[in-house]
This record gives sequence, C-alpha cells and structure tokens, in this order.
Amino acid sequence: MAARKRQSGSSGELVVAQNRRAPHDYELLERYEAGLELRGSEVKSLRQGHASLREAYAEFRGGELWLENCHIPPYGAAGRFNHDPLRPKKLLLHRHELDRLAGQVRQKGLTLVPLRIYFRNGLAKCELALARGRRTVDRRAAEREREARREAAEALYRWRRR
Repeated sequence: MAARKRQSGSSGELVVAQNRRAPHDYELLERYEAGLELRGSEVKSLRQGHASLREAYAEFRGGELWLENCHIPPYGAAGRFNHDPLRPKKLLLHRHELDRLAGQVRQKGLTLVPLRIYFRNGLAKCELALARGRRTVDRRAAEREREARREAAEALYRWRRR
C-alpha cells in the first residue's frame, strides 16, 4: 500500500495516515502543522504508506511536544537497524507555538489530537488539532445538524434541477 496523493489541490502532499475518528470524538478548535523527528527506517516505512494514528495523542514532556502511540511498523529491509514501532516521536514547532499550546492544554483542559501524517515537499509533517472531547449528547446534536444541512442541500439541488 503506497501513500496516496491528497485530493484537494496540487500542493505536493502525500497523505500517509489519517485519524478519521477525531472529528467524531472531538470538537476541533485549532489546527497546527508540526514537523516530525524520525529515524531513517521510519521514513522508509512511511513512504511505503504504513502508519496508524488510531490511538495516537500528543503530550508535553520537558518543554517539548511528543507524539505517543503512533504505530509505524518496522521497515523490512532495515534488518537489525530497525526502529521500535511505538517509539515516541518528537514534534517540531516554534517555541511561541509550543508555549501557547502548553498554556491552553494546561488551563482549559484541552487535548492535542493528531489528525494526519503526510509528506510535504519531501518532509514528514503531522497535522495536530487543539480539541475538546465531545460527550454523547454533543455527538448526537452534531449528527442532527449535519443531517439537516445535507437534507437542505439536497432539496436545494432538486429545486434547481427543475
């Protein structure tokens, strides 16, 4: 399975992994793009399109931001020089962004959720979202709102086709 070219636009992005559950489980407030500090065998495995963000999260340790539980399987040709699949990966952001995010996570009880891993111009990136967890009631309300929007758009489409 190779990495897929991103559908929207021609920005030279190759999407490797997406967290499709995140918009359902969280209210996404702000998005950030962070670089990933990776080992060689991790990059090779990512270029083959292998990664999982299913249970991944980002946390602050020692003033730095780390991506935890992101599974990048071992690269077959690396042999004994392979990496640990669940090794924490350092996320690279500017200091002012790190300070701002750390303050919001600490004070407002928000969390940092990885949305996708992709390559942009040959560099591995991770899109993070500052998010607030949704309760079941919130999820149902969001689903009703989406359904209403979909029905309205469909009715408008049918009306225009007449």
